[in-house]
Amino acid sequence: MPDVAYPIGKYIPQPYSELQLADWLLDIQVLPKLLEQSIINLDAAQLEIPYRAGGWNIRQVVHHLADSHINAFIRFKLGLSENNPTIKPYLQHAWVLQADTTTVPINVSITLLFALHARMHALLQSCTLADWHKKITHPEHGTQMTLWYVLGNYAWHGKHHTAHINNLREVNGW
Repeated sequence: MPDVAYPIGKYIPQPYSELQLADWLLDIQVLPKLLEQSIINLDAAQLEIPYRAGGWNIRQVVHHLADSHINAFIRFKLGLSENNPTIKPYLQHAWVLQADTTTVPINVSITLLFALHARMHALLQSCTLADWHKKITHPEHGTQMTLWYVLGNYAWHGKHHTAHINNLREVNGW
């Protein structure tokens, strides 16, 4: 039985390789389209169903991806332009409860992700090997992360949440 919380498994960092870079850049590029396909033809009631007991509903997952990947873009920009900047963490669960997440249609976040990922992909394609070794500091975890690690984590993150939606569709025969 697949793990509904981690349907594609947890993020496992990978060593740098050109092949891995190409895969992760493709994940960044195609996420908006794959997410859009995962929610196609779902009605308002289906969007309110959590992907697992105690988990977020589909509407919240879609808006969360937009929120999270906006933060990712800023983290990349900071990491590329500053020396080991400390990033700003945010309370993800509090964000999915805000008025924009509860009142704005999910197609707005899908549209945002298309634009955001076009910019993010262009930025990340321009990175050199030295850029991937640059670091950011996450104060909540007390750790430094390379931009390479961050790229892999966000490539995984989009697939992770899209799998939540696709698994819920499959279980419910949608």
